[in-house]
Amino acid sequence: MPTPIDLFRSFSHELDPARLQGKFLQALMALEGVERGSIWIRQEDHYICTEAAGTECEAVKGVRVPREAPSVVGWVIENGRMTVAEPGKDYRHNGEVEQCLAVKSSLILCLPLVLRDGRVFGAVQIIDTTPSRERLNLDPENLRRIQELIDIGSVALDNALTYRRQQEEAERLKHTLAWISAEDRLIGQSPAFQQMRERMESFARTDFPVLVSGESGTGKELVARSIHRLSPRKDAAFLVQNCSAIPESLLESELFGYRKGAFSGAAKNRVGLFEAADGGTLFLDEIGDMPFNLQARILRVIQNGEVKPLGATQTKRVDVRLISATNRDLRQMVADNQFRQDLFFRLSVLPLQVPPLRQRREDIPLLLGHFLQKEAGRMQTPVKRFSPEALESLRRHAWAGNVRELENLIRYLLVVTEGEVITPADLPAPVLSAAGAGLPGESRGGERRAVGGGRRASDPAFHYGERNWEEVERDYAMYQLNRFKWNISQAARAAGINRSTFASRLRRLGIRKGS
Repeated sequence: MPTPIDLFRSFSHELDPARLQGKFLQALMALEGVERGSIWIRQEDHYICTEAAGTECEAVKGVRVPREAPSVVGWVIENGRMTVAEPGKDYRHNGEVEQCLAVKSSLILCLPLVLRDGRVFGAVQIIDTTPSRERLNLDPENLRRIQELIDIGSVALDNALTYRRQQEEAERLKHTLAWISAEDRLIGQSPAFQQMRERMESFARTDFPVLVSGESGTGKELVARSIHRLSPRKDAAFLVQNCSAIPESLLESELFGYRKGAFSGAAKNRVGLFEAADGGTLFLDEIGDMPFNLQARILRVIQNGEVKPLGATQTKRVDVRLISATNRDLRQMVADNQFRQDLFFRLSVLPLQVPPLRQRREDIPLLLGHFLQKEAGRMQTPVKRFSPEALESLRRHAWAGNVRELENLIRYLLVVTEGEVITPADLPAPVLSAAGAGLPGESRGGERRAVGGGRRASDPAFHYGERNWEEVERDYAMYQLNRFKWNISQAARAAGINRSTFASRLRRLGIRKGS
């Protein structure tokens, strides 16, 4: 058996708690010649297995035992003394932990983990799984030396945990400073924006699901993060999943997790996002693109607060605040049988509409200044400013891509503008052409006009009752095509539909370049 000083030297330079626990546990198991071991830590109202080694260790690591339930580790932690327990005969043994194990424990030696100030923060289990129960050396002198070694390991583990907490605190401070210095901030003072913000702050005080709606690029994820940051869950996890970015089977495993062997390639257990976000917030972006079959499983989580990983036989309780977002009309999708009505009502308990940029034009100068400061700082270049003419052109721009389009334009201008002042000559042609045409549906004098043929709404010849749907649709399609110089992708994006649908409608209308 190594001396205490040998063990101390082997652990003293290890500052990663996970690796230290693994080394510590493996050393103790090797000393006793047993097949299984585990480390448990007390956390609020339960004990959690933070490390397990040996046979079927993956099924034990991460298991939580309520403090009110009987357990050997709970008894040792609460009493601060080592103990020996024989499963099946000792009232303290929690049989539920071993239900899924093919090889059961036959004898358990459990010893406390004690800090330098005398506080017990966890326990170590060294487990014999042989029927003869002869592997563990229960000689009092051997037990004394084992406890001595564990005391040294406890000090090393305490140092590693302290170091990790300091690292995490430094990381949180770094993120806080980044946010203060203009990262992830909601900017605006227009009535539409302020109304949205007041509702957002009200929603943040509750735990009900929030459905954030709005056009692409309006900042729906930023709104979701702000709700989390203002909520009582602000110190817990905020996790994000885009429902349109991955196939259905992969999305299911990402959300719910899986057990080893659940499918081909599942080499080990994986925790899903619902379980990982326990106590915090899960943001489901593009919820309208979630496959219909998967929507039923999401509904069950909302209703029962339970998740069942793929390949698992039991459900797990989770406490997750759900925020979802979409740029699609979910009510119409429900009517078209493309989205579950029951799920829609569950998700939209607190509906929040993010206004597009064209409805908050007073905020455009603020956003331009914000992104100029932010991107200039990131690029380490001098901050530029806009001439009054350029600012007016940007105020009149349609901003089909909303805040995201504005942010990308600032990056472009910081690169291509040579002087300190950004003038209309520096603006891209699409911005100038849209600004020159005035706001959508508005002349320079503010008089409304048709977006298609250019006739004013006050013109007697312009009357919707005298035109059929195909004529109106054709005029609108031509307006978007001319606006973006026949770039079909940009025109489709501005129309709020995907490229293939827009191109299909052009073919149906008989529209082609030069027509």
